[in-house]
Amino acid sequence: MIILLMGVSGAGKTTIGKLLAETLNWELRDADNFHTATNIEKMRLGIPLNDADRKLWLEDLQAAIKNWLQENKNVVLACSALKTSYRQMLMIDSCIQLVYLKGSFDVIENRLKARQNHFMTEKLLKSQFHDLEEPDNCICVDVSEPPEVIVKKIRTGLGVEAS
Repeated sequence: MIILLMGVSGAGKTTIGKLLAETLNWELRDADNFHTATNIEKMRLGIPLNDADRKLWLEDLQAAIKNWLQENKNVVLACSALKTSYRQMLMIDSCIQLVYLKGSFDVIENRLKARQNHFMTEKLLKSQFHDLEEPDNCICVDVSEPPEVIVKKIRTGLGVEAS
């Protein structure tokens, strides 16, 4: 199974993803690691990525997902997947479950302001919320909850037990 953990930057994808993967004894993969150096530099400079910038990134993620499915791996993938079209590229099998980490602009902005040494800053948050197309048919959790509570809600919603 693959859990696609999505949301805007600062929603807690990496933090929740790490905790969720640890409790399940699964692999965690961060979609940020699939970005090109050019994309990372654009974001570091406060320049929002467009669909063309994200095309290769999404194709690489899709290839990785196909590989994980073929290898029958259990993976938590932390990935913004803001637009429906992006999720359609990634949700290629019924073994992929979508979890949406949802939070208010203010809560997430405060998190990003406190975050250090990350290429994605609060400067791009407005563009993230602008691009966000909230998903249907997913598990939706409020990011203002403590991480342990969020993970418990995700596991309950997925019916996933620790292995």
